[in-house]
Amino acid sequence: MLRRAIFPARPSLSSGLARASPSLGVSSTEFRGYSSSNAKLRPKTRIGVFFTRFHDKPGIASDVLAVLKKYNLQLTHLESKLYNYSFDGATIEFDIDGVVGTNPRIEEALKHIRSLGVQAEVRPPIPVPWFPSTRKEIDLCVEDVIGAGAGGLVDQDHPGFNDKEYMKRREEITRIANGYREGDGRIPRLEYTAEEVRVWKAVYEKLEGCHARWACEEFNEVLPELKAEAGYGPNQIPQLNDISEYLSSKTGFRLRPVCGLLSARDFLNALAFRTFCSTQYIRHGGNPFYTPEPDVCHELIGHVPLLADPHFAEFTQKVGLASLGASDEAIARLASIYWFTVEFGLVRSTMKPTDPDDTGVRVMGAGILSSFGEMEWSAARRPSDECREMGSIARDYPDMRNPIIEKFDPKVAAEKPYPITTYQPTYFIGESLREMKELISDYCDTIDRPFHPVYDPITGIVNPSRHVERLDRTSTAADQAEKQKAYFASLKP
Repeated sequence: MLRRAIFPARPSLSSGLARASPSLGVSSTEFRGYSSSNAKLRPKTRIGVFFTRFHDKPGIASDVLAVLKKYNLQLTHLESKLYNYSFDGATIEFDIDGVVGTNPRIEEALKHIRSLGVQAEVRPPIPVPWFPSTRKEIDLCVEDVIGAGAGGLVDQDHPGFNDKEYMKRREEITRIANGYREGDGRIPRLEYTAEEVRVWKAVYEKLEGCHARWACEEFNEVLPELKAEAGYGPNQIPQLNDISEYLSSKTGFRLRPVCGLLSARDFLNALAFRTFCSTQYIRHGGNPFYTPEPDVCHELIGHVPLLADPHFAEFTQKVGLASLGASDEAIARLASIYWFTVEFGLVRSTMKPTDPDDTGVRVMGAGILSSFGEMEWSAARRPSDECREMGSIARDYPDMRNPIIEKFDPKVAAEKPYPITTYQPTYFIGESLREMKELISDYCDTIDRPFHPVYDPITGIVNPSRHVERLDRTSTAADQAEKQKAYFASLKP
């Protein structure tokens, strides 16, 4: 999942937490003979050049780089530093396209560099956590889901856990999602039942008035197009393929059906390719206004509209690109930023309020946009006692009448702890989606990482700026499932 693989179980229209849902025991590992080790990155060579203090003279580095130009070698990365943190010379390290042994120009360039009186060596690739380099490899990102072997639902308290018909329907939808592969073309259509449409209608109509009042302008501006072009409305559940085609025409984002809860790394990695992993099942009809996990209501009502906004789409992809090959610590920080923006972010209204009860606060986060109670809590001037009770604020924060709203700073958001079973006591607010995009972009550029991913929007391929070696792909799904199970067990009296 995104967000530590735990859904907030609370009485709202959506938990707004993790991406995708558990898989109901139908493992998605039945792939068509595809190995994470098969795909090759664009070949590169990593070279280190050492200057002793006798050769470290003004212009020596430019002499080395001039050699690369002479032999028509493409530089993709360059850095310099003192040799072993001493004063006995310095090193420059650079990466170039091509491989020694297959490109004679690299061999000639190395000889030429050494003739300048400096030491030059070919260095091994930098090991990094596995990441997808093509859209096809997103298939591997959805291979492991949390809960795949344990019934899939987060907890036995799930409203549909003992409903055999509901469980059977979830298994059917899971098989459809598991059968989808990148390159298959159209996403299979689901024929939703009358009961499923009833639940959708109840949720859609309950949220519609709240959106008109509290959703950000960009969200409300796109709704008429979604109704006209992608089948949005209370009387039918839109199809992922129709929405995916619409988003692709607006910002290049696409939807990808998934059957289960993904790890933060896998979910964020997919965003790098402007691919949003979405569930297709709907919450249990026993209580349409409660779900302990994201469902099609959360995905399509909460997330999709803003993915059609260029600024929102750009910073969403930026977070995804920053996650490729990143350390576990960096992934945790990026997931927190995602939480406080894409899931639970606020933004200032672009229009001056005329109503004295209008705070000028608007909602952009999908976890809030799919929860009528949390929209009121986060944006209303005087949230009702019922709202505070519903989100457990009255229980856990009895003296809190309004949430704390801080100016958005990604460095602060990256380190901010947050509850997962109540409404948020603290939100971050940006002046605009454009400003938030710029702040997130600046933050991502400061992450200490071994390489920078270069995304080609035409081919959908990511090339690292350095000579790296992807480690074998490993899954944290089982560990996260155990932690999630233990967490929910701890909540029981």
